[in-house]
This record gives sequence, structure tokens and C-alpha cells, in this order.
Amino acid sequence: MTQTDVLVVGAGPTGLTLACDLARRGVAVRIVDRAPEFPGGSRGKGLSPRSLEVFDDLGVVDRTLASGVTHLPHRKYQGAEVIAEVDPEAGVAATPDVPYPTGLMIPQWRVEQILRERLADFGVAVELGAELRDFRQSADGVTATVGEAQVQARYLVGCDGGRSTVRKALGLSLRGETPDVQLMAVGDVEVDGLGRDAWHQWLTGNGGIMLCPLPGTDAFQVQASHEIDPDGSPLEPTLERFQQTFDRIAGVPGVRLHDLAWRSSYRVNVRMVDQLRVGRVFLAGDAAHVHPIAGGLGMNSGIQDAYNLGWKLGLVLAGNAAPGLLDTYEEERLPITSWLLDITSELLDVVLEAIKERGGGVDAVATPELTQLMLRYPWSRLSRHTASRSAGSRPGDRAPDAPLRDPVTGSAVRLFDLFRGPHFTLLGIGERCAAGFGDVDTGIVQPHLVGPGGLLDDGGHAAHAYGTDALVLVRPDGHIGLVADPAEPGTVAEYLRSL
Repeated sequence: MTQTDVLVVGAGPTGLTLACDLARRGVAVRIVDRAPEFPGGSRGKGLSPRSLEVFDDLGVVDRTLASGVTHLPHRKYQGAEVIAEVDPEAGVAATPDVPYPTGLMIPQWRVEQILRERLADFGVAVELGAELRDFRQSADGVTATVGEAQVQARYLVGCDGGRSTVRKALGLSLRGETPDVQLMAVGDVEVDGLGRDAWHQWLTGNGGIMLCPLPGTDAFQVQASHEIDPDGSPLEPTLERFQQTFDRIAGVPGVRLHDLAWRSSYRVNVRMVDQLRVGRVFLAGDAAHVHPIAGGLGMNSGIQDAYNLGWKLGLVLAGNAAPGLLDTYEEERLPITSWLLDITSELLDVVLEAIKERGGGVDAVATPELTQLMLRYPWSRLSRHTASRSAGSRPGDRAPDAPLRDPVTGSAVRLFDLFRGPHFTLLGIGERCAAGFGDVDTGIVQPHLVGPGGLLDDGGHAAHAYGTDALVLVRPDGHIGLVADPAEPGTVAEYLRSL
């Protein structure tokens, strides 16, 4: 029998994000997947601005940005005629507090590849063809059967998708509904006769087909209405049927689809579990919630699940927090999951209405919520506000970025540079913080003074974002845990002891 701290089941974006976060904390982690080889289909094809911030923290944002594209226009047609073209994020640019303001178009397989490469930096590799068969829990850990082998882990996390073996073994159900919405056929296909400078869309009352170029490849992701048999039942997607759908709906001569590399069918489900933890076993990503793809939050919500759970497991396993900290994973993420199902269902309705109008399309769902930058946990027991202030970020909020400057070297630095890594960050913002940070355990906290005697606040952006004269404790996942008055530095130590 082999032993590990955490066994991650499922090597999609959720499982890989969690494994990377744990591995960089020195946690012994194994990640297994029953697939015999890494998937090549695009599936999800977009990262939100908040997910890009997570990837910044994990040290892979540059590779990710180099592999994707932003500001891809939506080009809408009636036959060969272009009837509308829109960039849903036109005019959106980086600001001092939001360095990644737009979503990134990137195929899911490339996201997974980048995360696997990062995981390899920590000496961890995905174990393919390793199917979780069953597991049992005890007070001390989880004993899992993976293939023919026994694995003893202190915790197990199911990131194994909508048909999750882990969820089923826990006796949990995805509760909700399957709306009466037409199936959608999807696939990756090469296309002759269309440029790669736009997301091409034909949406009519008789169905639709959209072709989106996938960066770094010769392929397009095709999303289309299913062809149906004489009885009205949807037919399996094939290259010939995708071409048939294109000819029927678009009717543009000279456009030929070829080399279908991957295909699938998608049915709208709006479902979630009612708990994310049973003892020492957790659920994350599609194993815990499935929802309409409107808004592209599927891959991104799983990444956020993993990012929330990773630092908590890391602290508990290192002995720096009591096991009760793990209860806050469900406390924080379950309400977000419920909101996610509501907002994506609403966005689906918006799209279905928009496509009834000439020039309407999926860009109708472009809302600030889709950036995930507004994601916050004000209700959490980890969000504590001891200072009475009318301005600045509050506990539970995402911690904004800001430019700073080292007064000694003159070099530029960002708050995100200070946050990067598996630690808490304590910011002392303003002149009153110069006296010191009290009895803070610097083993898990990195303190930084922003103001006289410390880093210079270039342009006053940090003070604008966080307010002045405040101690701000930023969690390892980039959310604010505590805002305290500089005269009470002991509240920071008390917060950390309470964990």
C-alpha cells in the first residue's frame, strides 16, 4: 500500500489546479485519471479574468496568455452576408487593480497541458489509466483502490466530472433539472473558406452553427444544432452531419469542413450537490455542479473551487490550522455554486431570446459577473472586519492589484507579486502602520509596509483600493480575510490563531 497526503481523482482543469496548489506547498499529492491518454478536444474554450489571476499566482499566466487570444470579434451572418460584428469586450483595458481585464480564448486541452507542465516542476505527474474503483474512510484517512493498488491518503478530492465516481460512492446526487432545451453538437474540425480572425455565427429559427478558431491550432470548435432522424430524434454528430448542418443553415458556398478530431453532444443540465464534503472526501468542479454553458463558467468555476480548497488543505496538513478550517470550503463555495446555476440559467434564457432577433447572439450574455472578479465571501467566518471604514475593499472581497515601487532600488513591483505563493500577505497601508505589525507569525505571513518607510504606492492606487491607515490580511487565495486598525495589530495574530 502506498501513502500520500491528498489523492486527487480527475486530471481536468479542476484537479490539476488543486494538485499544483498543493504541490507548491510541499504537500504529498497524487493525481489519477481513468483515461488511457490525455484528451485532445477543446471542450471548454475560455478562461475568465479571475482564473487568469489564479494562474498568475500559480506561475503560469505568461504561458497561458501566449497560448490564447483576447478580443475575438463575434461575426454574425445571414447566409454569406455579414449582418453584425461585435467585440463584447471592446474598450476594456488593463487597469492598476485589474491586470487581466478580459477573458482569454484558449482550448481546454492547452490549459490542461500548461498545468501538467507546471505540476511536473514539482516532480508530480498525472497517473493515466488509473481508475478509482472504491474507497473507504476512517477517522485517520481514506483507503482507496486505484486499479489493482491500494492507496492510503489523508484526504481525497473528487474532481472527476459530471459522472463522478467519487460523488456516487458518497451517495450524493446532482439535484436540479434538465430543461427542455435542444441538444447541441460540438466538435473540433478544420475549415476551408473561413478566416481565423473571428468567431463565425449563423443563428436562425431553424437552428444554428458557430465556428470558433482555436488559438495555436488549425482547428475550429464547431457548435451546432443536431441533425435529426425522421422520428425527430437527434443523430450522432459526424463530419458529414456537421457539413450538412452548415450547408442547411449557412449555405455559404466554398466552405468545407474536414478532419474532425473530436466530437460530443451537450445537453443542458442545471444541477448541484447539497454538500461538498463528507468526512475526509471533497467534491469540486463538475463533480459537484453542472450548469448551462452560457457565459463559459464551467471550467472557471472548477478552477475557483480548487483554489479555495487548496490553501486550506495545505494549512491543515502542515499543522498550521485546525481541521475545522476545511468546513469553510463548503461554507464559501456552496452559495457560489447556487448562484452559478441561477446566473447561467438566466444567461441561457437571454441567449435564446437574443438569437430571435437579427444580429443577436451569444455576446448578449457579456456581463461583469462573467469576469468572476466580483466573486466574494462576505458571509464567511473567515471574513472579519474590525476597522470601521466607509471606503476601501472589505473582508471577503477579491484583493485588488496595484503598482508599487521599492524606494531603495527604484524597481517596480505589484501587489500581485507580493501575494504570489502559498502564504498570507499582511499589508500595512498608511503612515500609522509604520510602528510595526505586532506578534504576527511570519512563518505563514509575509508582512509589507506600503507607505512611509516601506514600499511606495505609485499613484496612490493601493490606498484607493484598500483605504488608508489599515492592516489588511490577504488570504493565500487572494481574498481579504481581515481589515484591522493599525493601533490593534494583535487582531491579526488573533485571526491566525483562530484558524
